[in-house]
Amino acid sequence: MAYTFEELKHKTVNELRDIAKGIEHEAVQGYTQLNKEHLLIAISKALGLPHEHHDVIGVDKAAIKTRIRELKKKRDEALSAHNHPELKVVRRTIHRLKRQIHKATV
Repeated sequence: MAYTFEELKHKTVNELRDIAKGIEHEAVQGYTQLNKEHLLIAISKALGLPHEHHDVIGVDKAAIKTRIRELKKKRDEALSAHNHPELKVVRRTIHRLKRQIHKATV
C-alpha cells in the first residue's frame, strides 16, 4: 500500500513498526528500537517519500546563530562574575533571537 508522509505522521508507533516490518530496506533495520520521529524518517526514506523540511524565511539564520554563540560566551562570563543584571540582559537577548528564528520557521 502506498503511503504519504502525512498519513504516516498520524499513525501510532505500533502501526509504524508494523509497516516497517514489511519493508526490506537498510533504513528500517532495527525498527523496533526507533522512536516515532526516527521511524517516520526511516520509513519515508525506504519508501522514497519526500519528508517535511522546516525552512527559515525572511531572516539570516546563520548571522543570528553566530550572535547567539557570542552571547552565550558573554552569558558564561557574567555567570562566573556573578553579574546578575548583565546576565539577565544577555539571557533575554538570546531568548529574543531564538524566538525570532522560531517565528520565521515555516
